[in-house]
Amino acid sequence: MRSLKDVAVGSTVTVAKLHGEGALRRHLMDLGLIKGTQVTVVKVAPLGDPVELTVRGYELSIRKEEAANVEVQ
Repeated sequence: MRSLKDVAVGSTVTVAKLHGEGALRRHLMDLGLIKGTQVTVVKVAPLGDPVELTVRGYELSIRKEEAANVEVQ
């Protein structure tokens, strides 16, 4: 499994599956991270948290622990 937190800056990937349960899973879906969505990693903060993404035409910053719950291909 390759998660969103492991993707290199500048890479574009596709969301394959969301892990986690309940409120966390729903939160990620509300942010637009659903199966089949293309995501580009724009930058990572110096200490690795948060990760800035481009999703569906807007900029999104999520924590590294949230990014670990997004499986990509």
